[in-house]
Amino acid sequence: MEPFVRRTGVLAVMDRVDVDTDQIIPKQFLKRIERTGYEDALFFDWRFRPDGSLNPDFELNRPEYQGANALVAGRNFGCGSSREHAPWALHDYGIVTVIAPSFGDIFRNNCYQNGMLPVQLTESQVRELMDRAKARPGCKVTVDLEQQTVTLDDGWSAHFDIDPFRRDCLLKGLDDIGLTLQHEDEIAAFERQRPAWLPAKR
Repeated sequence: MEPFVRRTGVLAVMDRVDVDTDQIIPKQFLKRIERTGYEDALFFDWRFRPDGSLNPDFELNRPEYQGANALVAGRNFGCGSSREHAPWALHDYGIVTVIAPSFGDIFRNNCYQNGMLPVQLTESQVRELMDRAKARPGCKVTVDLEQQTVTLDDGWSAHFDIDPFRRDCLLKGLDDIGLTLQHEDEIAAFERQRPAWLPAKR
């Protein structure tokens, strides 16, 4: 997993609440377990018309939001089912930071496991961030995990809190498997000392 330290990029605005995981990636795209290849499935029912053409009214289809790597949205982002495909699709599209007043708990944890940073700000901070970004479509935001700040290119800034353990894992690029592999030598030593009568490891 790539470490997350400091990212700067275009900020896209999705002024909606309760964006659930079925909208982030609809159920018909959950037939694969690979972590890549979901970019075109992201927000499929909102991004595309029934004939397959892009819906010009959908936020992420606006020209000024192309290439965005950060998204600011309303409360309860990522609610709904536990599908890990939701952060996979966002990450594939290029979005590595989602800023909102609150998140679905499982979605938030899935973000951490995939090198993405869910930033929780207050309702008033998110509203001001949205309003400033709407006034200057295509503006850039810098998300600094070391300093725990979100800073717009007009100078506006806010501090966010994050669990110290999650912060450390993101800074080092460690998911649960990476954390386990930090103890690879101790695991190997333990396996060498296992009694012969125990079942062989698989």
